[in-house]
Amino acid sequence: MTGEQVVRHRFVDRLFHWVAAAALLVGLLTAFLPILGWKFAWVMPHWISGLVLTVAILFHIIRSIIWQDFWSIVFGPRDVWNSWRRWSRMFGSAGPPPAGDAKYSPAQKLYHTAIAVLVPVMIVSGLVMLSKIDTPFWRRNPYWFADYAWGVIYAVHGLAAMALLTMIMIHIYFAVRPDEWWLTRSMFRGWITRREYDAHHDRARWQADDA
Repeated sequence: MTGEQVVRHRFVDRLFHWVAAAALLVGLLTAFLPILGWKFAWVMPHWISGLVLTVAILFHIIRSIIWQDFWSIVFGPRDVWNSWRRWSRMFGSAGPPPAGDAKYSPAQKLYHTAIAVLVPVMIVSGLVMLSKIDTPFWRRNPYWFADYAWGVIYAVHGLAAMALLTMIMIHIYFAVRPDEWWLTRSMFRGWITRREYDAHHDRARWQADDA
């Protein structure tokens, strides 16, 4: 790490991101490809990816609460005001310029909030659905709920999956945009340049380790 590099994502954070992304991608592919006509043994990789995602999310929650600044990713009143100033200036207002972001921008915080709602919904409904299949760890028991209840569970799981698919498409779109490439690069390398730090972040709101 040189004086021109500022730590943004530690190795553990990047490892969680890529493990969760891989598990989520496998889960979505094994869910939707059979619907599109691709015939393969999808059940086992689907539930295994769900368990991997569950473990990754639990690890992330515990680490965020105990070892990290949990509130840094929470959308708050200051983000509302900063977003309003940014949008006002986009439409010609002569108001004060928006302040620099903390570690995460308001858009990133809102995106994280949506993911933080959808992923647990999909995980919990998926874990309940595991009772209907045989695995090396347990025998199936499809009689936990009545048929109408299973219908609701399947519907909730499917809606959460479709919403997550949409969110992933949005995520990839912004990740490949040239003006956002500095963020995407940091997810591979773990750092941004000092110039990028000064251009996008407020030192008073986020004091990066090497800044």
